Amino acid sequence: MLFSATFSAVALLAADVAAHGAVTSYIIDGKTYPGYQGFSPANSKNVIQRQWSDYNPIFQCSDAKMRCNGGTSATMNATVPAGGDVAAVWQQWTHSQGPILVWLYKCPGAFSSCTGEGVGWFKIDEAGFHGDGVKVFLDTEKPSGWDIAKLVGGGSWKSTIPKNLAPGNYLMRHELIALHQANNPQFYPECAQIVVTGSGTGEPDSSYKAAIPGYCKQSDPNIKVPINDHSLPQTYKVPGPPVWGKSSASKARSFEA
Repeated sequence: MLFSATFSAVALLAADVAAHGAVTSYIIDGKTYPGYQGFSPANSKNVIQRQWSDYNPIFQCSDAKMRCNGGTSATMNATVPAGGDVAAVWQQWTHSQGPILVWLYKCPGAFSSCTGEGVGWFKIDEAGFHGDGVKVFLDTEKPSGWDIAKLVGGGSWKSTIPKNLAPGNYLMRHELIALHQANNPQFYPECAQIVVTGSGTGEPDSSYKAAIPGYCKQSDPNIKVPINDHSLPQTYKVPGPPVWGKSSASKARSFEA
């Protein structure tokens, strides 16, 4: 009986962890690239996604795993022209509250030596909260005022690479911040390796750049959120610097089933 109870507890824990979800594939200009399968790594050795260690959430802004969920390498990369679309797909997601952030980091050389260290990350897309604070609050489940709720049960978030972005090797980081537990944020980031092509010369200046970890503090009001307190203003500012290339990115912010 003890073995049975222990086994059941482990099974439930594994199911809960798996339910959190991660980016399971990418659709780049119409071509699908599989993501890393953390529970069966032997089936996903050759992927464009940096290989992370587990599905567990990150709880601290200062955690080194914030950069790419601890992923440090990938054997492949995907080519996308500046102005092209990248959709990240989550086969499984369960939380209806929190923002979506999409970041890029230009590697100074080969992907194999690209660590993502330093103040080089910039956002090209984001989604936050659209509730009215009257019928739809920060913690409302159905209907949720958060775009992230559209990922529940499986979905994708599509972004456009800014048309004027300079070509090169980039890490593309998709991040979900689950805020469903008051004052206890959960971070879910993954990184893919993409090669941007084209003749653009654009590069964000320092006002758009941040380090990861480092772009947020645990005490920030948009990180430590008392989400169930309806007496507070029902507004939310997505953390980090402003989105760069907003005019091109905003056109492609959309979900697909």
